[in-house]
Amino acid sequence: MLVDVMVSKGDLGEATMATRRTMLRSGAAAAVALTAGTATAAPAAAAPPAAKPPNAAALQAALDAMAAGGASGVLAEVRDRHWVWRGSAGVAELGTSRPVPPHGRFRVGSVTKSFVATVVLQLVGERRLALTDTVERWLPGVVPGGDRITLHHLLQHTSGVFNYTDRLDELYPTVADLVRARYRKWTPQELLVLAAGQPPLFEPGTSWSYSNTNYVLLGLVVQRATGRRYAAEVERRILRPLRMRDTELPGTSPFLTGPHSHGYLPLERDGGYVPVDITVFNPSIAWAAGEMVSTAADLNRFYGALNGGRLLGPALLSQMRTSYPEADYGLGLQSLVLPCGGTLWGHTGGIFGYVTVAMSTSDGGRQLALSVNPWGDGDLDGPLVDLVLAAFCDPGAASARSAAPMRIAMPSGSWA
Repeated sequence: MLVDVMVSKGDLGEATMATRRTMLRSGAAAAVALTAGTATAAPAAAAPPAAKPPNAAALQAALDAMAAGGASGVLAEVRDRHWVWRGSAGVAELGTSRPVPPHGRFRVGSVTKSFVATVVLQLVGERRLALTDTVERWLPGVVPGGDRITLHHLLQHTSGVFNYTDRLDELYPTVADLVRARYRKWTPQELLVLAAGQPPLFEPGTSWSYSNTNYVLLGLVVQRATGRRYAAEVERRILRPLRMRDTELPGTSPFLTGPHSHGYLPLERDGGYVPVDITVFNPSIAWAAGEMVSTAADLNRFYGALNGGRLLGPALLSQMRTSYPEADYGLGLQSLVLPCGGTLWGHTGGIFGYVTVAMSTSDGGRQLALSVNPWGDGDLDGPLVDLVLAAFCDPGAASARSAAPMRIAMPSGSWA
């Protein structure tokens, strides 16, 4: 599922443990929930003072800490215009000694939303769409009250539309139920049916609540406006120009091809939990809200190009990076203020055994992409903060983890 959990540095260890205990106890409900937490708005800021390459030992130590008890495998890449660092820890598959491939492919979950939002904003720049267009204009009769919901509302999760993944626990109350249905094909219309009949959470534009339904609707809007599948537009406008050859929108294909690590969910057995391999499953249940497969290198290439102004003009990029006042969310972008100065822009994601964090400096000069296969009750949030500080702050800044609050959206190993 897609579950993003916002935590402050003071609560990092406790929040991770609570999130993972919730996943273990609630089974499929915690594995299929595409949600994100809120945080204070991140103001625009200059790029962080990371003039020197990060400390490779500190980066590797953070990955090792994640794999020590909270993950079966983890990989990351830190990149800027002059150098690249890649690392991994743990094993690619439980029960083996095969190392995690640093160039491996993984499911990125809600990171998909940044790509969909970029395509929508490109269409706005071409005057084929407008942020003030209503859902009713493009998808008549699909959403009750769609004449009051704009594309801007969908992009920023201020629509009030019910999140369809909040009902998946009714379909799959346990992990065993989910595993049995792993090959089911979903259409976007079937996903919308899950949200149909649910009352709006609030009047459009009056509040904020993360809803994967918003991005299913946006995928359909792109298709209506262009006459092509939303995935084809992502490929044509982003993947091919940026030469993201290891990234794909798999549609209904359940297979994760190429070098990759395995993802797991906790299956209850004999009073305890055992890992069930969920690497192979049909991602159409996420569609435009979170189906994408990629690599750390490709995600860094994308967020570097986006924040560097190569995909959108200055005005549209500025709109994309304008956060809702009570959240850290712009238009398909999350923000993170660094204690050493500067704001990062990117997205987090989690889907059935895979967790992703991908961030870039505001100028697109430095990026971090991380993939985790959660397993166990070890701390993930503390090492994540260490990794971010080591990647974007001056060498040695990671030792100041407790000096200033920092909030990071760390998804659970389910759906976000």
